[in-house]
Amino acid sequence: MAPRANWKGVLKIAAVNCPVALYTAVSTSERIAFHTLNRATGHRVRREFVDSETGKPVDRDDQAKGYQTGSGEYVMLDPEEVAAAVPESDKTLSVFAFTPCVDIDDVYFDRPYYLAPAEREGEEAYGLIREGMRVKKVAALARTVLFRRVRTVLVRPHGEGLIATTLNFEYEVRAAADAFRAIPALPIKEEMLELAEHIIRTKSGTFDPATFDDRYEAALADLVKAKLEGRAIRPRKAPREEGVIDLMAALRESAAIGGKKAGARPARRKAG
Repeated sequence: MAPRANWKGVLKIAAVNCPVALYTAVSTSERIAFHTLNRATGHRVRREFVDSETGKPVDRDDQAKGYQTGSGEYVMLDPEEVAAAVPESDKTLSVFAFTPCVDIDDVYFDRPYYLAPAEREGEEAYGLIREGMRVKKVAALARTVLFRRVRTVLVRPHGEGLIATTLNFEYEVRAAADAFRAIPALPIKEEMLELAEHIIRTKSGTFDPATFDDRYEAALADLVKAKLEGRAIRPRKAPREEGVIDLMAALRESAAIGGKKAGARPARRKAG
């Protein structure tokens, strides 16, 4: 079955228009999902909204959005008011700039979509846009209204097609300095750096997502199967915690292990 497009519109670059469609690139639908049950009856339970003061259920038609302005004080907004405040979508993914791919900080990446031609007559323009960006090694920055929000989208070549990634706004991304401020500036000894470089060389490989194991999903699948078959469930042991280590000794040990596996010798220190 062909995938269903999440959005259809026009990719516009200057005077060039190309009908396009967005398709979900990442989905969690294959993950194991649980329902909440009544332990006594085994029946599913349903969620109900209740008034925080009266404790009485509130029907969907009586529910409204509210922005808190103070303790127990809210500005109430009707769905029609919220909808009217959102800019209408003209279904145009309008490119306003091209930027080198290396200049893009992926901390701003939100959600990826496949961007494909929506009509046969637009395929030539689509191919021209894709190959032009590939040759110049740039990505396009565009704006549109997606799912009732104005979004900035990064468009870049991907195989025979294009990837459109919605970007986080600056206010949504926390400053790295807040997380890294307490990291001390420690001098790194040359021998330690050489050993670290050697370990990296012996561990070099390629990116292959097919080799990534989702151990959590596998453990859940085993658990469900064991319950269905009436087998005893044995808790898995947590990894043993390591104490404080001698970093130099650990590096040397890692380099020795890596060298044996790769058939290489640890790098020697330069004379002098």
